[in-house]
Amino acid sequence: MPPTPLSHWIGFHFALLLLLAVEFVYARRQKRLGRDPLRTAIACTALWIAAALAFAVFLHQSLGATSSVQYLAGYVLEESMSVDNLFVFLLLFRLFQIDPAHQPKVLFWGVAGAMLMRGLFIAGGIALLNRVQAINYVFALIILIAAVRLLVPSAPNRPATTPRWIALLKRFHPVSPRQDHFIVFEKGRPTATILLLALIAIELTDIVFALDSIPAVLSITRQPFLAYASNIMAVMGLRSLYFLLIGMLTRLRFLHYGLAAVLAFAAIKMLASHWIEISPVLSLAVILALLAITISASLWAPRNRTS
Repeated sequence: MPPTPLSHWIGFHFALLLLLAVEFVYARRQKRLGRDPLRTAIACTALWIAAALAFAVFLHQSLGATSSVQYLAGYVLEESMSVDNLFVFLLLFRLFQIDPAHQPKVLFWGVAGAMLMRGLFIAGGIALLNRVQAINYVFALIILIAAVRLLVPSAPNRPATTPRWIALLKRFHPVSPRQDHFIVFEKGRPTATILLLALIAIELTDIVFALDSIPAVLSITRQPFLAYASNIMAVMGLRSLYFLLIGMLTRLRFLHYGLAAVLAFAAIKMLASHWIEISPVLSLAVILALLAITISASLWAPRNRTS
């Protein structure tokens, strides 16, 4: 596959900045008008999904059908895996007792940091795959471990208690309970806030998630631009998706089985790449089918009721 033109890289990031500006202006206006935050989240989620699909059409016209299908498969895989991130975000916000009004700010800067880290991870992962063939098996093992871990999902309904390490940290350096800024001046010196600690926690957890998601997307495509674009488009929509799906996570009780199956498929695809070539179209179809089955089962299956 020929290298991606520089104009595609520049245009992609320009489009991201434009979309961020549109989302920011729209969200601020809706908040000023006192509109329902759920409606805002639905509109913003629709914006990023529409942008992702429009970008697939652009790739089809400029780079061909194979590139667009690889991008879509990577995007669907990353977006579906991002749902698991929402559980962790929910736990972190409860752990640090972050007010809902300040959560979008933390997510915005968390996603900005994730974009940089994902780009570096993808570049390093592709370099390793190109130089060391055995790294295929390492990446496949990482994906399989992630699949097994998903079979035992963590419950999002843990009680919100202040962690002991925050109290220990306060003994060595003051931490402000304020949530309006990441760093504030108290007693004449800069002081970290709980909001900053929550942001650091989200960035650290994204590194852990990247260790699963980057090998997964590299099982779909080794083209740097397609792997990066699919990953970033999925991450960009994660902020609004968080507020949209936060009330639905308990209903999607079988989704983690679908995600585990998707990751297992990605690992098998990577392990068998020397003997069997699975086309991007088939990969996309398998991913969509597995997710559709588990989501449908979550929504339609009767719940067990205890008397």
